[in-house]
Amino acid sequence: MNIHDLEAFIAVVETGSIVGASARLNLTQPGVTRRIQNLEDGLATALLDRQSKPLKPTASGREAYEHGRRVLRSLEDLRAGVSPQGEVKGEFRLGVMPYLSDAALALPLDTLRAAFPQLTLRITSGWSPRLVEQVARSELDAVAVCLAEGLAPPDELVCDDLGVQSVLLVASPSLGVPKPANLADLSRFAWVMNENGCGFRAFIRQSFEAARLPFQVGVEALSVDLRMSLVARGHGIGIVTPGAFADSRWRDKVEVIDCPDFKPQVRAWLLHRPPAGRLARPIALFRDALIDGLKVPMPLVS
Repeated sequence: MNIHDLEAFIAVVETGSIVGASARLNLTQPGVTRRIQNLEDGLATALLDRQSKPLKPTASGREAYEHGRRVLRSLEDLRAGVSPQGEVKGEFRLGVMPYLSDAALALPLDTLRAAFPQLTLRITSGWSPRLVEQVARSELDAVAVCLAEGLAPPDELVCDDLGVQSVLLVASPSLGVPKPANLADLSRFAWVMNENGCGFRAFIRQSFEAARLPFQVGVEALSVDLRMSLVARGHGIGIVTPGAFADSRWRDKVEVIDCPDFKPQVRAWLLHRPPAGRLARPIALFRDALIDGLKVPMPLVS
């Protein structure tokens, strides 16, 4: 078995195409195809489903991918361990859910890049369930996610608890949300929310269903700025992190809703597979910087 063949296969799985793998490896497309065929011949099994678009691994390919990622990581750990300078090099594939992106993609990444300039960061954004699956399958090296209280991460992962995270409920004054409001009051209004997969959206929906109250999503939008602008124009109640609220150009157009009996919150985690190897220090540095980044005080309710 050839390491270059393994690298080509992993690149195809992660990019979803021969073209993407070719660009990543700076190799011709026929060269990538030849390496995949060499690996399949050596293992005597098909590793890719050629009928799928994008290309996906077969059941055997999924197994080969997970083992292959561990092999390549071990080689990277070996190179880092014997490097005269002791520099951490290679890739750091990091997944971050949208709620945490404001805190994670600013100072923590600056700190990480300054400390490990030879490390190539590959950032993936996605919802928590998908990111947890990806890190469990070694498709990502570490992920920053939010899970509902009481929902524990998988046992096979190293789980750093980043603490409980809360959001603000905001609305345009023109919407006429009572002050203070209760859950029944909130159920009479439409909501401006993230797409399905957002932990906070699931928490809010479950809270309304448990109280036998309706929950209507009026607008779905991924962009924080777009959601805030829609809320400011009276399209519904929204949620926003304290950090995003403080930096928003719409903050003076909305008001924070006081709802004493309803405080949406989830728990944030940084997850990775053991052992961390050469990425132990980058993961720890990112975790500590992210914890600091999440320490944004909640604004007072007007």
